[in-house]
Amino acid sequence: MRLSSLLGMVALALVTTIPAAYAQAAETQATDSQDGGEDSGSPPPGQIWGAAKKPTQGRAHSIGSVAAGCLAGAVALPPDGGSAYQILRPSRNRAWSHPRTVAFVRNLARQVASGKKSGPLLIGDMSQPRGGPMLFGHGSHQTGLDVDIWFLLPKARLAPQALANPQPISMVNGVKVNRSVWGGRHLRLLELAAKSPEVDRIFVNPAIKVEACRTATGDRRWLGKLRPWWGHDEHFHVRLSCTEGDEGCVPQAPLNPDDEGCGAELASWNRSSKVLTDTVKDRPNHRHPTLPEACSRVLE
Repeated sequence: MRLSSLLGMVALALVTTIPAAYAQAAETQATDSQDGGEDSGSPPPGQIWGAAKKPTQGRAHSIGSVAAGCLAGAVALPPDGGSAYQILRPSRNRAWSHPRTVAFVRNLARQVASGKKSGPLLIGDMSQPRGGPMLFGHGSHQTGLDVDIWFLLPKARLAPQALANPQPISMVNGVKVNRSVWGGRHLRLLELAAKSPEVDRIFVNPAIKVEACRTATGDRRWLGKLRPWWGHDEHFHVRLSCTEGDEGCVPQAPLNPDDEGCGAELASWNRSSKVLTDTVKDRPNHRHPTLPEACSRVLE
């Protein structure tokens, strides 16, 4: 066999066994992966950034990328969301964000509450008071443009102890959604979020994306914003676009607005289960991402 033919076969094998999005550098910094430089032996940067309990004053602006950045002028999601939303694990102090993200959450929660079909939205991690790396859990969520929203739709407000120690429910069983818990309300929630113009992309488990592709009707262009990724079976991860005028904000590569993302790339993601084990979730962050110089001033 000629060498060129052999190399071609190897290349084809790699394409068909590795999810296509994995090869996109912009996507690898997009989620809860441990993105950034290697452990340098110094204290984790999350220890420093997590110690900041309040935001800086002044205009809100995102600095750097979602996995190597920070946030100036953050605002907090109001803790009393009434019947519209509740904040999970408030002791983490991760309900800070860019004002646009806070406005998005409140607007989405109002839309869902108007349907009168469920209790409040359950809001997971957003960002720290000054953004930056976290001591455990996320590799992203650093610039105030990310928010986790749980798929669990309670019938009534959760008690304080349930908020402090919530019990997630996976929507996925292997490479398919778990139909005993997944339903039309979840699809509608994703559609409402994705149709918000400020939303850049939403990360979900590949099995959830497959189900959305199978069942969505009408104008399906919003499906293109759903990006398959490991985990994300108990919650979905919303990312907003950079705010106009935030020159220091580093955007991700734009998505193709004409591509629903329901083809070969998705199939490559969903060949095996991408549900993560409990030992992987909320693991310590040992990476040391290189942050923009402006972030040093945010910590002053």
